[in-house]
Amino acid sequence: MSFGQNKKNDTIHQTQNIKFNYKSVIIPSAFIGYGIIGIDNGALKRFNYEIQEDLLEQPHNEIKIDDVSQYVPSLAVYGLNALGIKGKNNFKDRTIILGTASLIMGSTVSGMKKATSIERPDASNKSSFPSGSTAIAFMGAEFLFQEYKDVSVWYGITGYLVATGTGFLRMHNNKHWFSDVVTGAGIGIVSTKIAYWIHPLVKRTLFKDKEELSGIVMPFYTGKEYGLGLSMSF
Repeated sequence: MSFGQNKKNDTIHQTQNIKFNYKSVIIPSAFIGYGIIGIDNGALKRFNYEIQEDLLEQPHNEIKIDDVSQYVPSLAVYGLNALGIKGKNNFKDRTIILGTASLIMGSTVSGMKKATSIERPDASNKSSFPSGSTAIAFMGAEFLFQEYKDVSVWYGITGYLVATGTGFLRMHNNKHWFSDVVTGAGIGIVSTKIAYWIHPLVKRTLFKDKEELSGIVMPFYTGKEYGLGLSMSF
């Protein structure tokens, strides 16, 4: 067998290794579908208003923890590794996965916000649908789950609890409707699942010559907004 044939067979073998469990995206896809249907569905829109009215009727103080909590699940992966609790992937692979998931999630959320222009409950702007903060939180929760599910399922459960709390606070703070939060959760989960699915292809195509990848992931605050910064060296 020639070298060319060996290379071709290796490529076919690698491609066959890229398998996706479609059943794993049924629930998050249903979340996304719920939100999309709710854009024009009268019953679901009324449900949004009813939830928001119930929340505002309760003793109410704005809680800004969600500005930070949305990043906690993603940062937990790097924090646990720093403490010596090793997850599924090394720094290079998990960072490529997180970067891919962030790109998928960010472009999807941004595109849907521009396409729908739905007003927030507090009428501050028309960027309500879907909830980007919730998408970030659930993207991180699924990331944490995937990296540590073989160590302890409780890491993933904790990440999902933090993400759920983030989504609740987005409604509590009158920034999002229920359907915004549900859709954001679905987008975040699906984005991470897709990132793991296509990781072999992304790594082989864009990072095949980058054997070493080091860096740091840290949150930042500009005085007006919070974010997650990634610094890498090749």
